[in-house]
Amino acid sequence: MSIKQLFAKKWAKRAVNRTNKWAQNPIATQEKVFIMLLQKAKNTAFGQDHQFSQINNYEEFRKHVPIRDYEGLRPYVDRVVAGEADVLWPGKPRYFSKTSGTTSGVKYIPISKDSMPTHIKTAQNALLHYIHHSGNASFVDGKMIFLQGSPILSKTNGIDTGRLSGIVAHYIPSYLQKNRMPSWQTNCIDDWEQKVDAIVEETHNQDMRLISGIPPWVKMYFERLSAKSKKPIKDIFPNFSLFVYGGVNYAPYRLVLEELIGKKVDSVELYPASEGFIAFQDHPEQKGMLLQLDAGIFYEFVEVDKMHEENPQRISLADVKLGVNYAIILNTSAGLWGYNIGDTVEFVNLKPYRVIVSGRIKHFISAFGEHVIGKEVEQAMEEALQQYDARVTEFTVAPQVTPSEGLPHHEWWVAFDSTPEDLSTFAKTLDLSMRKQNTYYDDLITGGVLRPLVIRPLPTDAFEQYMKNIGKLGGQNKTPRLTNDRKIANALSKQF
Repeated sequence: MSIKQLFAKKWAKRAVNRTNKWAQNPIATQEKVFIMLLQKAKNTAFGQDHQFSQINNYEEFRKHVPIRDYEGLRPYVDRVVAGEADVLWPGKPRYFSKTSGTTSGVKYIPISKDSMPTHIKTAQNALLHYIHHSGNASFVDGKMIFLQGSPILSKTNGIDTGRLSGIVAHYIPSYLQKNRMPSWQTNCIDDWEQKVDAIVEETHNQDMRLISGIPPWVKMYFERLSAKSKKPIKDIFPNFSLFVYGGVNYAPYRLVLEELIGKKVDSVELYPASEGFIAFQDHPEQKGMLLQLDAGIFYEFVEVDKMHEENPQRISLADVKLGVNYAIILNTSAGLWGYNIGDTVEFVNLKPYRVIVSGRIKHFISAFGEHVIGKEVEQAMEEALQQYDARVTEFTVAPQVTPSEGLPHHEWWVAFDSTPEDLSTFAKTLDLSMRKQNTYYDDLITGGVLRPLVIRPLPTDAFEQYMKNIGKLGGQNKTPRLTNDRKIANALSKQF
């Protein structure tokens, strides 16, 4: 075992011990974060407007600070973007993470000097926890690749601005710089296809051991590597042992990626966001990701079914329950308050608090009152793929309210890498799983309001072509798993 591996294992043990201290005292840890946030921000414009100096407990906080999405908080954010200090958080942000919103256009998410270190520390801890619990530290002796956005930053009234993954690229520790790939020049390429081709050229003869990125874009990288070398990934990178991912559920991609690799490799799931690094998979044998309770974020939760109410009931960590679909609300050390990030989570463990990402609040189908969510369609697909000799590269689901014939139905647009022999039986299996998971959907089928789902098969690279056509190929971009309208479905029907 190398000196670097020995050092990594010792460092990993210390990191796990530090995590255990706050994970075993979750409510006290969150209370400490809550008090810190209020104290630091009480003299900001937002703190004064919402009487932070008079808030003594969470109940009072709920009365003074409403839930807001980006548009609701935008009057304050716009002041920060204009260059004003002490608006949401003391001073000015260290960065703006620039993201594309579906309703707000370009968003500028502030990252402060206080919040930036939590992004880096949490990412490091994810790898250290894996090393400690798996015993595998071999990847520290080889090359690591991070498929991410360009690290080139612009200025917004003097504040560095860019994609989160590009900002994080500036914080790769010096001891990893020699191991890290791709090169800075390649990482700065904006065109995703050109970037992937350049990465292939740089990496195909390297000792790659850790690969990180969003599954659909890692798949694209693997396909081009294999096409160049005429070999599976395990023969190109024989020491590749760890896949780190986030952004989407890995399960629908697992079979395709494992076939491209030619073997199974360990994986670690992350839950990073511009607004904060929320969770990571702390143990390879445990379901879900450990909620980061000491990372400058005070969490609130609202049952998704109640989010439409004028004043939905908000709860803190102390009152969450297993198996409930919650909208996650953030209060952060970058000055986001009562912030509805748009994600939904479900707790799968309370000792310690572990979550899975169950979907997006705006990504659902309820054209007939069924309220189907991302977790349900992904679980149905995973169950079907386990039963049949089939592989899927990507899929999305949309309602068909006005079919040319027959009853309305859900339409599954599926890009198969390997199509099942009997597509109709595959569809029936999907539908049965959906009916078992969602009683409203089952009632609509039973009552003759809907017919069973319909599969629209697509070419293997259909979604890559779709994302390219809308200018969102690569990086952190991903196709919504389901939508309540037919915007994507109509585009796919015209394209294929």
